[in-house]
Amino acid sequence: MNTKKLVLDNVRVFSTERMDLVENGRILVEGGRISSAGSRGSVDIPPDAQVIDGGGRVALPGLIDAHLHITGMRSGDNVKEPLLTPMGVFFARGVKDLEKLIMAGFTTIVDAGGIVALHLREAVNEGTIIGPRVFAAGFSLSPTFGHGDVHYMPVEYVDARTSKFMKPLKGLICDGEAECRKAARYSMREGADFIKVMATGGVLSQRDRPEYRQFTLEELKVIVDEARAAKRFVHAHAQGKEGIMNALNAGVKVIAHAIYMDEEAALLAKEKDAVVVPTLSIVHKILEVGNKAGIPEWGLRKSEEVYRDHVENARKAKKLGVKLATGTDFLGGFFPHGENAMELKIFVEKLGMTPGEAIRAATETAAEVAGMKGQTGKIEAGMVADIILVKENPLMSIDSLLKTENIELVMKGGEIVKNKLPQ
Repeated sequence: MNTKKLVLDNVRVFSTERMDLVENGRILVEGGRISSAGSRGSVDIPPDAQVIDGGGRVALPGLIDAHLHITGMRSGDNVKEPLLTPMGVFFARGVKDLEKLIMAGFTTIVDAGGIVALHLREAVNEGTIIGPRVFAAGFSLSPTFGHGDVHYMPVEYVDARTSKFMKPLKGLICDGEAECRKAARYSMREGADFIKVMATGGVLSQRDRPEYRQFTLEELKVIVDEARAAKRFVHAHAQGKEGIMNALNAGVKVIAHAIYMDEEAALLAKEKDAVVVPTLSIVHKILEVGNKAGIPEWGLRKSEEVYRDHVENARKAKKLGVKLATGTDFLGGFFPHGENAMELKIFVEKLGMTPGEAIRAATETAAEVAGMKGQTGKIEAGMVADIILVKENPLMSIDSLLKTENIELVMKGGEIVKNKLPQ
């Protein structure tokens, strides 16, 4: 049991309610949780506490990437790399990616499908490796010819039941209500924190398109029912409107990507109190480095087709009051973990958010996607002590969060993981 008492003194504390900084602040951490936070005059220092002078740094809640993949992949070539790379190499690379993430200030991540994070989660929890708190979907669910089916490979090369070809991103193929119910149960049996489903086609799946509806409303309902029965929720890859609407009407809590979310779909998301994770960073990076990364021609073409609509629809959703959380969909390699604050920058530059709003999207709102609503994402009494100290003020320039060297202290659950403050 963590019984440490720590004080972060002389810090400027970000308030999600005020969207501003509490100057000359102090944070008391006891037993891994925030005991009190506010101005120095309002927070006493216990005589047995360790005191760390923040030197006027900005204190933020630990950042959360609400949709990524720890795959250990180092290219965008989904054919050669899984064929030629031993599975252990993917895990070793994943360990390094987790280190990069926490050193960049990400204290929690939501891995939206794949077995690498599912297994490394346990190594993080037992303290064997350093990394963020991991919430993992593990085996994602896709229909035949769905976004999770490897339909750019001849069927005789692929085990159609488990998509074994895509080693780091293993998923389950299921069709019809009975198979979907069984697949959801299997995913949870293997340790899923939530259920990931493919409600539509996608950009990086060859023979479908983002607009294509995949799982039916009835199939999604049984998956949601199984998740609910086990006190979990469903996180949907949903890019086209019909699939988005089906997912929301089925009771899906998290909508990822939402490329073609129009006003009707956005208002339904708001009505259902769903969280939308647009993942704008991945398409931005594909357009920037896709050729070098080995993204196939059809993936590059579709990325170019969707990007403008994707940004515009995310802007509309923001204006309509839909809850938006930051997630990059990064895989590693050319889509590097450690640079995940790019999504905050895009939220500011493309969606018209203030830096404070983008930080809230990456903390308080993203905590919902991790199933941690009311537990983390704020610096206030009772919250898990996930705190970072930033050298430059991100409310003045959100770019400051993109520089790992600016993240001078990282605390996860009351434990200091990184401390580069001047001694």
